Amino acid sequence: MNSRRQFLSLAAASAAVMAASPLFAQSPAPGSVLPTRGTPRSGGSPVARPQPAGGRYRPPTRMGLGGAPLGGSLAPTTRDAAQATMAAAWASGVRLFDTSPWYGLGLSERRMGNELHLHPADQYTLSSKIGRLLTGTSGPLQKTNWHDPAPFRYRYDYSADGARRSVEDSLNRLGVSQLDIVFIHDLSPENEKDLGMPWEQRFAEALRGAMPELSKMREEGLIKGWGFGVNRPQPALRAVVESDPDIMLLACQYSLLDHETTLRDTFPKLAEKGVSVMVGSPLLAGYLTGRERYLYGSPIPEWAPAKRAKIAAICERHGIDLRTAALQFADAPSVVSCIVPGARTPEQVRANVASMSIAIPADFWAELKKEKLIAADAEVPA
Repeated sequence: MNSRRQFLSLAAASAAVMAASPLFAQSPAPGSVLPTRGTPRSGGSPVARPQPAGGRYRPPTRMGLGGAPLGGSLAPTTRDAAQATMAAAWASGVRLFDTSPWYGLGLSERRMGNELHLHPADQYTLSSKIGRLLTGTSGPLQKTNWHDPAPFRYRYDYSADGARRSVEDSLNRLGVSQLDIVFIHDLSPENEKDLGMPWEQRFAEALRGAMPELSKMREEGLIKGWGFGVNRPQPALRAVVESDPDIMLLACQYSLLDHETTLRDTFPKLAEKGVSVMVGSPLLAGYLTGRERYLYGSPIPEWAPAKRAKIAAICERHGIDLRTAALQFADAPSVVSCIVPGARTPEQVRANVASMSIAIPADFWAELKKEKLIAADAEVPA
């Protein structure tokens, strides 16, 4: 069978499984939520996790809220919807919030701050990012993928002064007193066109400027930890060799559907240095909830529909849902300190929290490994 016929055969098989499964009976509408299935565990918060004593800073939570949707990623988000989402997250027990000046050009930070300033800073963990400085403008905005962004222009700056100014600007937009974690944002190979030069040149700038400045801010007690927030592993792996980071936000790199390279190469090198990982986009921007989009607008890989359908069929047999399996899988490795799925509605937040409370049968993970749908040596929930 040639590759074209093989792909069509897999696609047909995938479609058949999807049609037969309640999970994929119809394409989810924007903002809709697939039902949580399975038996909840008893006792304890589904998202809290004790922080280990000593070593580098790790946030004391299993799951947080990613702030890109509050800034208008993938679809517009109104101020009222963002406020309701933040309120639902807090009410559901979420205590880690990740945002960035980049998300909606300041919108996400302002919207998160509207909720967070109501609570004492020692009751939550907050991370934001540096690398882009914003300047207000009444003229035309640069072209971005954000829906209805705030009226700011941005420029890259990974210098020491730029890092310090960016943190101060973020605190002002958020209206809070402290950031716990600061990530050096989007200094990554896939972003070279926007960076305006090879990423290695920007890395050299950050190595001289932002990295030692963030270490100094950590020593001063202004932040608890810092790292890189990137969609590719190279900058994070280089940083643990040449500097002293605490934690990495790795988006698009470890998921139920695609994880072997990160499992075998990235995780061990970070763990060796005592650096933990916050997993970004564990649901692949909704692909693991049945939506027909993959990550941040990337084409859906040819192999993905059939693999997703096979995993969904096994979920169906074991009485759980795909979102729950995906979130708990991403949370399982010992090097992972937290997962940060995004959400744009209260229902999505509540569903994500509910997924963390489900007791997934050990036989489910065993079947995925037997069918070679996840790596044989992948850590899975106990």
